[in-house]
Amino acid sequence: MRGAKSAKWVAGAAFIALAATACGGGKDGGSGSDDASQKWDPNGIVTMASGEPQNPLQPANVMESYGSDVIKSVFAQLVDYDESGKIVMENAESVTTTDSKTFTVKLKDGWTFHDGTPVTAKSYVDAWNWDAATKNNQQNASWFSDIKGYADVHPEKGAPKAETMSGLKVVDDKTFTIELSTTLPYFEYKLAYTVFSPLPESFYKDPKAAGEAPIGNGAYKFVKWEHKKSIEVAKYDKYKGDNAAQNGGVIFKNYTTPEASYADLRSDKLDVVDQIPTASLPNFQQDLGDRAVNKPFSAITTIGIAYYSKQWKDVDPKVIQGLSMAIDRATITKTVLNGLRTPATGWVAKGVLGYQDGAAGDITTFDPAKAKALIKEGGGVPGNKISIQYNTDGGHKDWVDAVCNSIRQATGVDCVGDAKVDFQADLKARDAKQVKSIYRSGWVLDYPVNANFLRDLYGTGAAGNQGGYSNKDFDALTKKADAAKTLDESVKLYQDAEKSLVNSMPSIPLWYYNVNGGHSNNVSTVEFGQDGSPIYNTIKVKATK
Repeated sequence: MRGAKSAKWVAGAAFIALAATACGGGKDGGSGSDDASQKWDPNGIVTMASGEPQNPLQPANVMESYGSDVIKSVFAQLVDYDESGKIVMENAESVTTTDSKTFTVKLKDGWTFHDGTPVTAKSYVDAWNWDAATKNNQQNASWFSDIKGYADVHPEKGAPKAETMSGLKVVDDKTFTIELSTTLPYFEYKLAYTVFSPLPESFYKDPKAAGEAPIGNGAYKFVKWEHKKSIEVAKYDKYKGDNAAQNGGVIFKNYTTPEASYADLRSDKLDVVDQIPTASLPNFQQDLGDRAVNKPFSAITTIGIAYYSKQWKDVDPKVIQGLSMAIDRATITKTVLNGLRTPATGWVAKGVLGYQDGAAGDITTFDPAKAKALIKEGGGVPGNKISIQYNTDGGHKDWVDAVCNSIRQATGVDCVGDAKVDFQADLKARDAKQVKSIYRSGWVLDYPVNANFLRDLYGTGAAGNQGGYSNKDFDALTKKADAAKTLDESVKLYQDAEKSLVNSMPSIPLWYYNVNGGHSNNVSTVEFGQDGSPIYNTIKVKATK
C-alpha cells in the first residue's frame, strides 16, 4: 500500500478504533469505486481538510499530521511497506545487509528533484548529516542516533566533535553505505519514515527558505503556502516512482473545527476529510452513504503525563495506575464516540508487528474501588486536581469531558479540560514543557514494528518523548531488543518492554483509532493508508465537461 507512511502526532479525535469495522454504512477500506462511464480530469485539483503545520516544512523538523501530509506528498523515501508490512523498494533499487549493522543502499536510475537536479547517494548522506547536526536544531534529529558517529555531531552536552557521521559513506552516485553503532534488526523499516528524505543542493543555500518552499523528489511538487489558509502541491510530471499522481494536485485547506470542514464536505465545497465531528458520528455514514470511510489504521490515543511538572515529578506510579482504572473506556467509546472506538489494552497500536492484546494487564480495566485504593496507596494526586490539555480544532472536547467525569465520579479527584486554540498551540505548549498536568496524545506509526510505539515514544531523550519520562529499566530492555540478532527476536523482546511499562506508567492508554472520513461527489477512488491519511496520488477528479 503506497502512502502508508507516518503522520506522527495525530491532530484529530474523530478516528475510530481498529476493531470497530463492523459498523454499517461506508466502506471499510476506502470509498468511491472507479466508474467506467465517468470521465476523469487528470489535471483536476483535490481539496483536503487540514491545518497549519507546527514548523517549517523541513523533513526532519516535522512531527505532526498537518506538516507530515505535505511532506509525504513532496518527498519519496528509499523504501515503503505494503499492507502485510513487507518492505518494498521506492527510491532505492536495493537495501542489503548481512549483519543488521552495515547496510548498502543502491538507488534507482533517473530520479530527480523538482528543480531538475539528480537524486544521488550524496543527496541522502548530506541530508542526514545536516538533519542530525546539533546546530540545525531539527526536531527529529534523534532518529539518526542509530548511525555510527551521531554522538560526534549531536552530543548531549558540549560542542560537536565532527560535522558528519562516520557511519555514512558515499560509494558512487547511486550507492552509499550506512554503518550503525550496534545491530538493529528493524532499521530497514525505519527508512520508510519521512525524516530520512533526501535534500537537493539548493536546500543548503537557505534552509529557512527551503522550509517555506520545499523541493522534494516525490509525486507532487510544492506550489505555495499561504499561512493559516492553505498549502498547495501539484503533480510532478517527471516523477519516476510507480505511484504517480492521477490528479493535478492537492490543496491542503486550513479549518479551525471539524464541524466547518464537514459542512463544506457535505456541500461539495471540500473533497476529502479524515475526521468527522463527534456530534456527527452517529449519522455520518447515513449522510455520506458510499462516500463515507470507516477504516482501521495503526494509531492510539493516550493521556500523556508531564513528568517534568511539579505535580508529577516524584509521583508514585500507583497514582497513575489508579487514574487509568478510573476511566470507563467501554462506556465512553460506546456513548460519546458512538461505539466506533475500541478501548486500548496496551501501548502498541493494532496492525503493527508485535501488537499484543492485554499488554497493560488490568490497569485499563474500569474499577472505581481499586482506582481509589491505588491513588491512596500512592500518596494521592498532588493538589487532588488534574487538567487534560487538548487542541480544540481536533474534536476532543466531548471525550475529554467524559474522561474527566469518569475520574471525578470514581475517585473524587477533580478533573477539567485545558483547551488550546489549535493543534499548533497544543504542540508548542508540549515542546516548551508548559503542560500544566496531563495532555491528550495521539500517535500513529512511522513504521510497522512495535519499537516505534515504545522506544520512539518512551525512550529517554527520544524525539517523541514529550512528557519527560525516563526509566533505566525500560531503556535497558529496549537496548537489549535493539541488539537482537533477528527481527522476530527483537519484536518479542519489545513485547517484554511493553509489559514492563505497567510498573512506571509513562502514559495512560485510552483507545485505538479508525479513520472516519469521507469525500465529496467531485472525486473517487479515495483510499486511506495504514497511517490514516488519504493516499493522494490515487484520487481521481471528475471531469466537468
